Amino acid sequence: MSNEKKTFYITTPIYYPSGRFHIGTAYTTVAADTMARYKRLLGFDVRFQTGMDEHGQKIQEKAQEANKEPKVYVDEITVAAKKLWSMMDISYDDYVQTTEERHTKAVEKIFQKFLDNGDIYKGEYEGWYCTPCESFFTEMQLVNGNCPDCGRPVHKVKEQSYFFNMKKYADRLLAYYNENPGFIEPESRKNEMINNFIKPGLEDLSVSRSSFDWGIRVPGDAKHVIYVWVDALTNYITTLGYPMDENGEFAKYWPADVQVVGKDIVRFHTIYWPIFLMALDLPLPKKVFAHGFIMMKDGKMSKSKGNVIYPEMLIERYGLDATRYFLLRELPFGSDGVFSPESFVERTNFDLANDLGNLLNRTVSMMNKYFDGVIPTENLVATEFDAALQAQADETITKYEENMDKMQFSVVLSDVWALISRTNKYIDETSPWVLAKDEALKPQLGMVMYNLAENLRRVAVLLQPFMTKSPKEIVRQLGLSEECLTWASLSGEQAIPTGTTVIDKGEPIFPRLEAEVEMEYIREQMRGSIKTDQSEKVESEYEEQAPEITFDDFVKTDLRVATVTAAEKMPKADKLLKLQVDLGYEQRQVVSGIAKFYTPEELVGKKVIVVANLKPVKLRGELSQGMILAGSKDDVLVLASVDEKLANGAKVK
Repeated sequence: MSNEKKTFYITTPIYYPSGRFHIGTAYTTVAADTMARYKRLLGFDVRFQTGMDEHGQKIQEKAQEANKEPKVYVDEITVAAKKLWSMMDISYDDYVQTTEERHTKAVEKIFQKFLDNGDIYKGEYEGWYCTPCESFFTEMQLVNGNCPDCGRPVHKVKEQSYFFNMKKYADRLLAYYNENPGFIEPESRKNEMINNFIKPGLEDLSVSRSSFDWGIRVPGDAKHVIYVWVDALTNYITTLGYPMDENGEFAKYWPADVQVVGKDIVRFHTIYWPIFLMALDLPLPKKVFAHGFIMMKDGKMSKSKGNVIYPEMLIERYGLDATRYFLLRELPFGSDGVFSPESFVERTNFDLANDLGNLLNRTVSMMNKYFDGVIPTENLVATEFDAALQAQADETITKYEENMDKMQFSVVLSDVWALISRTNKYIDETSPWVLAKDEALKPQLGMVMYNLAENLRRVAVLLQPFMTKSPKEIVRQLGLSEECLTWASLSGEQAIPTGTTVIDKGEPIFPRLEAEVEMEYIREQMRGSIKTDQSEKVESEYEEQAPEITFDDFVKTDLRVATVTAAEKMPKADKLLKLQVDLGYEQRQVVSGIAKFYTPEELVGKKVIVVANLKPVKLRGELSQGMILAGSKDDVLVLASVDEKLANGAKVK
C-alpha cells in the first residue's frame, strides 16, 4: 500500500503589475492561502502557486510612462508584491513571472503544438480592443460602446493575427459543463458563460499581436508576439514542467484541484483555458471558483473616488489576523461583499476582542485564581451543561470540514464563532465563581476549567487556516505547545497533558478599538488613497494644494510653542509615539505617528508647535490632547520647529 500523501494543487490568477495591490487582490490570495493551509493541516501534499502576468501592451505602456524598460518595471512590481505576500503570511510554494525562461520556452512549444495540430490559422483581425483587459470584443458585445468587462473605452484594431479555432471545441466544452456540474462555481457563473458566450456562438480567438513587441515571439514569425491570455493561462502547467517534463511535477499535481479567480476573468478561465487544454489533450482542472468583488458603499473601489483600501494600512494598524479574518468572515465567498470602516471595526471589537479575546482572558484568569494556573485533568466530575457543549463542538468540526471543501469561508467562521459564543455561555451556565465557594464542588469546577481550555484549543486548531498568529498565541497562553494544534488532536482523546500551566497573566490578543477614532482613521486613509499610491503617482514638483480657507477659518487654529519633556513608544503600535509636552501654562500628552522618523531620545528637549485647541481623542487607549505640526514629502517627515528663545505657550501667528 502506498504511503504517498494525497496531492492538492491550488492557484490564484497571475496578477497584472500595473500598480499597487488593493484588498481585492489580497482577498483572492488570502482565500487561496486559507485553502492551502487547510489541506496541509489535513496532511495533503499541497502545491500553492501565484505570480505575475508580465507581458502585453498594457504593461509596455505602463513601463514607458514610468520611463523604464519593461523588464525593470515588472521586476520592481514583483519585489513589492512579494513583500506584501510576506507581510500577509501567504504560504505560496511557487511564484511565477511570465518573463522567466522556464515559462517562455514552454509557451513557445505549446504554441507550436497548436500550430502543428491545426488549431491555429493566420488571418486578419478587425475589431474592438480593450487595452486594460487585454481583450477583443465584437460590436455586439460592447456596452454603450465601451468594454463590457471594465467599462473603459475601446479602440478599433485592424492587424494581421493568428487565430485559435474556438468553434472546433464549443460543443465539447458545453458537454463537459453538463457532465461536470461542479467544474464552475458558483453555478451562476456557468450560466453566464453558456448564455452570454457559448450559445450565441463562440468567436475564434485572436492569439497574436503585431502592433507591439513586449511578449513571447510566435515561433517562426518574429513579427508577432503571443496574445497575453495564451501566455498567461498556460502558466498553471508550464511551472510544473509541461511540456518538457511531463513525468515529474506535472504528472504529480495536474490537474489542479481548485483555480481561484475573480469574476471579471471567469470567461478566460472557463472557456479559453479549458479549450486550450482540450487542444493539448490534457485533463481540465477539477474546479474553477470565481469569487465576487469587494465593493464599497459608493460602488467599486476607485482611486478617482478616493475609496481604495490597501491591505498594508489595515495590517500595520490592526494586525494581520484581524485583516485576514475580516476579509473571509464579512464577505461571502462567491458573492460580492461590501467593505466599510464600520463593519471592519465592529468585527474586530465584537468578534475578536469581545468574543474570542475575552473568552481567553477569562479562562486564563480563572485558571490562575482557582487552580494556581494548572489546567485540571484528573478527578473531574461532569456538569449538566457539558454534553451540550461537547455536542456543539463535534457538530462544528463536522460542518467545518463540509463547508471548507465548498470554500464557504464565511460560513465556516460563522460556525466557529457560534462555538465560541456557546463556550462563553457555558461560563454563565456553570458559574465557576459559585462552584469555587464550595470545596465539595471542586471536581465540577475542574471539569468546567478543563472544558474551557479544551474548547479554546479546538478553536485555535480550527482557526489556523484563517489566522496565522493568534492560534499559536492562544495555546501559548494556555501553556500548551504547538504540537496541540494538529488536526488529529480534534479526534476526542485528551489533548491537554496533565500538569499544563497557563501563563500568569495574558495580554489581550485583540485589543478593543476606539470605534469612532478608528472608523475615522480608515475613512481618512480611503480619502488619501490617491496620494498614497506612489506606484501610480504622477510626478509633480509641487504637492496638490488643499482647498482655500478664509482668514476667519485660520484664526480658529490655536498654535502654541511647546517643549517635549518625555517620549516613549506605544505598545503594539509601530508608528505611534506617546509624548509629554510643556505648553508653559500646562502639561499635555500627545500621541503622534512619527515613530518611523524620530526615536524617543531625539525628541526630548525639542521645541515643537502644537495645535492646542484640537478636540482630544483616544488613540490605542491613550488620550491625545493636540497635534504636533510636521512637514512631509517623498517619505520624509520633519517636525516644524521654532527658535529656542521663544517661550513655551507662545502663540504662533
